[in-house]
Amino acid sequence: MSYLLVGATGCAYPLNGETCAYQKSGRQDSNLRPLAPKASALAGLRHAPNSLSLPSIMRRMSTRQATSIAAILSLLIILSACSAPQESIPTAASTVSLPTATVTPSPSPAPPTATPTPLTCLSQPGNVERGVVNATKPPQEYLIYLPPCYNELTEQRYPVLYLLHGQTYTMDQWVRLGVPQIVDEMFFTGESVPFIVIFPDDSFWNLPSGFGFGERLVGALVPYIDATYRTIPDREHRALGGLSRGGGWAAQLGFENPGMFGSLGLHSPAIFKGDGLYVEKLVRAIPDESRPRLWLDTGDVDREWKSIIEFEEMLTRNDYSHEFRLYLGDHSEAYWGANVDDYLRWYAHAWNETPDGR
Repeated sequence: MSYLLVGATGCAYPLNGETCAYQKSGRQDSNLRPLAPKASALAGLRHAPNSLSLPSIMRRMSTRQATSIAAILSLLIILSACSAPQESIPTAASTVSLPTATVTPSPSPAPPTATPTPLTCLSQPGNVERGVVNATKPPQEYLIYLPPCYNELTEQRYPVLYLLHGQTYTMDQWVRLGVPQIVDEMFFTGESVPFIVIFPDDSFWNLPSGFGFGERLVGALVPYIDATYRTIPDREHRALGGLSRGGGWAAQLGFENPGMFGSLGLHSPAIFKGDGLYVEKLVRAIPDESRPRLWLDTGDVDREWKSIIEFEEMLTRNDYSHEFRLYLGDHSEAYWGANVDDYLRWYAHAWNETPDGR
């Protein structure tokens, strides 16, 4: 029984260890030596079915055929060794994470905000009403201007202005000069905060009882107004003004009560004859920080022009800060009516800086 082993070079190695002849060149290659047969290799050889020996096979083939067959056999052996079954590498089962949808709850729609209905009274004029303080003798009558929405805005409080009429006139004089309409317009245009105006009556000026007007005003009317109406009851939000004789009253009562009125308006004032020294004494007694704001005006042909200029010089002499206006005109309603807008804007200026005080 014969076995043969074929090498990669196409040379057949006999098992007897003889030197392999290099078939293609026909020469002996001393560098090639027979390989020692391995047990593992021999185990893979098949048993030859016949007793033909290698020389007899080789004799039946030409040299080129033998070389080709040997090369093919050698290639098959190499391919079979290289193509050993490879172990399959287990693939890790990949887990695909499906994205989970994040559900964001939709907020419930907010209920609609109710739009407040504007008060119709805000475009309506204020009211002028008549009142009386019966606790005085004689009873003290007055007219009062209440701004728009006074009855509707029950939580709001207001500055208050007292305007005194002139001699021989009545408490409606300032109303006829257009004060309510001008104050309405100032409010509607946003030029001023709303405020109350009081028009006290001094119809007893030519009677003995008329001499009590100042006491009735300060001692009864002002407290009654603060208690009955929604005023801001402090000095800064209370003003006093007057024209002609009413201007004389405003000067005297204002200087006598500097803690009651924050502003004094003297419009063509008829300073009481013989009271010049008394008025100056009052002015000097008021500390600088307690002096009310002061407005003074007159027409260039006013019959009281001389006394008014002397009064203005007294204020300057005592370093009393004041605003003095000299307009064209005389001592008449035509003059006051032409300048009443300026008067009212001056009064309101202090309240526009501190509108409600609380």
